[in-house]
Formats: sequence, C-alpha cells, structure tokens
Amino acid sequence: MTETDPRASAGSSRYRRALVALFCAAIATFAQIYSPQGLLPELADEFGVGAGTSSLAVGATTIGLAVGMLPWGRLSDRIGRVAALRWAICAAVAVGLAGPFMPTFEWLIAARLVEGLLLAGLPAIGVVALSETVSPLVLGGAVGSFVAGNTIGGLLGRILATNVGECFGWRWGLFAVALLAAVSAILFLLLMPPTAIAPPPGLPLFRAMLENLRNPGVMVMVAQALLLMGGFVAAYNYLAFRLQAAPFELSLSQASWLFLAYVGGALSSRGVWVCARWLPPVGLLLASVAVMLGGLALTLLHGLPAVVAGLVVFTAGFFGAHSIALALVSRRADGSGRSLAPSLYYLGYYAGSTLLGWAGGYAFLAAGWPGVVAMIVAVSILAASLAWAHAAGRGGLRAVDG
Repeated sequence: MTETDPRASAGSSRYRRALVALFCAAIATFAQIYSPQGLLPELADEFGVGAGTSSLAVGATTIGLAVGMLPWGRLSDRIGRVAALRWAICAAVAVGLAGPFMPTFEWLIAARLVEGLLLAGLPAIGVVALSETVSPLVLGGAVGSFVAGNTIGGLLGRILATNVGECFGWRWGLFAVALLAAVSAILFLLLMPPTAIAPPPGLPLFRAMLENLRNPGVMVMVAQALLLMGGFVAAYNYLAFRLQAAPFELSLSQASWLFLAYVGGALSSRGVWVCARWLPPVGLLLASVAVMLGGLALTLLHGLPAVVAGLVVFTAGFFGAHSIALALVSRRADGSGRSLAPSLYYLGYYAGSTLLGWAGGYAFLAAGWPGVVAMIVAVSILAASLAWAHAAGRGGLRAVDG
C-alpha cells in the first residue's frame, strides 16, 4: 500500500485475500447459475417440455440476475460492498439448496428466478468492491482473476451437476452444486477483507442511470455484453442436444466433459491482458471476437476432435472479450454514477443470456446446429461493428484507451 492510496498493492496480504475471496464468491455464484445447462435434455424428458422451454431453467435465473443488478448496486452504496456481498451469497446458497426439490417445473423455474435475484449481488458489486480494495495499477489483472473465478465456477457447476445427475438424477446433481457453493461461500466469508475506501456518495438512481445511458462508451460495452454473452449461452445450451444425436451420440456425462473448454476461458480472461503491450484494449476486444468466430466455425465439422477444439477456441475468445469489456466499462464510466456501470454491463450480459439463449432454441429447431451458429455469427459481427464504429469515432483504436 501507499500513503496516498490505502488500496492494496500487488503481492500484499490484503490483495491476495481479496482475490482468493472473490474467486471463491465467483465459484459460489457462477456454479449455481449454469448448473442445469448440461441437464436440459433430462429436464425436457422428465417434464415433457421442448428444448426452448427447458432452457428456462437457466433463463429464469438470468432474468433474476438482470432484474437484481441495480437494486444490489444501490444497496451496497448504503450498507457497504462486503456486507451486501455476504447477504447476497448466503441467501442465494440457501435457495440453491432447496430449489432442486421443487415438485413441478413451474415451481423449479420460480425457485431459479428467486435464486437469480440473489445471485445478482456478486456481478453487481464484485468489480466495484475490487476497485475499492486493490490499487488501480493492478485492477486489470485483478478483474481478470475475478473473471477466471466466474469461468471455473461455471465449469465446476456444469460438470458436477451433469455427472452426479446422470448417476442419481438431476435433482441431486443440482443439490451437489449447491453444496459446492456453500463451501465456497464459507471461504469467502472467512477471507474477504473490508474495502479500503468507502463508497462515494451516489447520485439518485434515476440520475445515475441517466449519466451512464448518455455515455456512449459505457453503452457500447453493455452492447458487447448483451450480444456476445447471448451468443455464448446459446452455443452451450444447444450443443448438448447436437452431441447426443447422430453422428456423435454421446451420453449426458460424456457431453458434460466438453465444459472443460472453460479452462481455455479461465486462461484467456487473464492472459489476454498480456497482449495489451501490442494492442490497445478495443483492438484486443475485436481480436477476441475474431477468435470466437474462428472457433465457432470448427464446431460445424462432423469430427468430435474438431468440435472440441472449436469449442475451446470459441470459449477462450469469449472470455477474453468479456474480461476486456468488463474492465473497460468501469474505466469509461464518469462521476458518481460509476458504481452503476458494472451493474448495467451485467444487466446487458444476463438480458442477452436470457433472450438469445431462448431464441437459440428456435434457431436450433428451425435449422439445427448450423442455425444456432448463424445466429451467433450475426450477433458477434454486430457487437464488433459497434465497438469498431465507436473507436473510429474517437480517432481510431489506438486513440481509445477504453
């Protein structure tokens, strides 16, 4: 730490504790959000619903996340970042432990919606809490570590739920993930230090929202979140259906191991910042989208090794783009509305996850996997075009620090 800035520097005990604590919080959160994803075919069979309807087991949670973002951000202004995170994570774990035993599909979806409202606390507050705990000089790398926790949490949730679910039923698969989240939440409670600086006095909600909505730099990054995350979730939602059909005919547990592609995302979310010495952030964002599309093209091939390789590349590209966009949205926000910028980003993130994740089901029904790929290509090109146009309007890629 320095005398002028009380926030933790790289290598200090508080820096390490904050990163490990928020890594655990990310596992507790993101393991639960996407745990049903590999179980969607089983849910569709048990409840007699279609592929698109079964995806509501994920979509309801992301709707809750989108709705809960702004309230959690404002609550943290009042009671403190760490206190709000504790309430959000513990309450979400409690609902997660009960949710798998809901008696009907409708009750399951309702429980997942409530869980999403509670899980919104971490994405709404996590990056802001980091920015008030660690030095701005190391914030980019710290955000990369936080996103890596998101990635590992999503990976563990999917693989654990699917493998336990195939042996003991989907309810126990989801319950196993909730137990993992409970252990991770306890570690967060034990490790997370208080923030080094107090939350700044916030504007009234409407004025803070308006300040961000009028900021094109913020809104372009929100658009990245909506479009890229929507395409990413659609890919993972419906790839399981493709891989369980001919010519692959994988079992549920075999298909779940493809979620190991998330390891590529865990590496790229922090590793992409190494390339910042050669490319500015917006250039890295565009390059990451290009990597996504290259990987997606490989998944159209009929050989399983090509599909696996394509999924790894696609996932690495997405999480590289996500890590950059999340850091940029905080950097571009101005004034007292800054604490709402990450909430708006994640609002777009989960709105895209819900809307495009659902729309991907109809693309799959209409044209199979190529239809899903076509939809993802379209929204990814739109996202890249918006980022490019905004950068060009400000003097080109190298004129834009983010």
